[in-house]
Amino acid sequence: MRIGLLSDTHGFLLPPLLDFFSGCDELWHAGDIGNLETLQALRAFKPLRAVCGNIDGRDIRLECPEELIFTVEGLKVCMIHIGGYPGHYSPRGKALIATHRPGLFVSGHSHILKAMPDRVNNLLHLNPGAAGYHGWQQFTTAMRFSIRNGTPEDLEVYQIGRNEAAAYR
Repeated sequence: MRIGLLSDTHGFLLPPLLDFFSGCDELWHAGDIGNLETLQALRAFKPLRAVCGNIDGRDIRLECPEELIFTVEGLKVCMIHIGGYPGHYSPRGKALIATHRPGLFVSGHSHILKAMPDRVNNLLHLNPGAAGYHGWQQFTTAMRFSIRNGTPEDLEVYQIGRNEAAAYR
């Protein structure tokens, strides 16, 4: 299964991301979707799993939970917007990991792309950075990867400079 992973769109869906995600079976959004139009556009494009983020209003919160725990191709996944990263998990992130023992922990919020193994908890942490334009980041980023036999592999990163992304606004 091929997964497209994004976060922190803040209501801005960069058109080239749809090309990047065209071969994906599902999209996962790790929160701060921004508005219902962005959520609906992603759902119309591919099957979507999404959590709400701290900037998301009631409309998004009615559609998306704060956290998701699911299994795909034998891989248990926990996804939350504010989850932290190995050695620096949020309290809720720590609790989710302790309770569910995922093989993949996905979070957003920081606008910093990270792909880090957590050897203490025996998992992979992914944060796709910020796919939107809002924020301090210098690059718009997203990820795609495959899951085979319970293992994430073939991770690829999409990156476009802030000035290039601004041309699509």
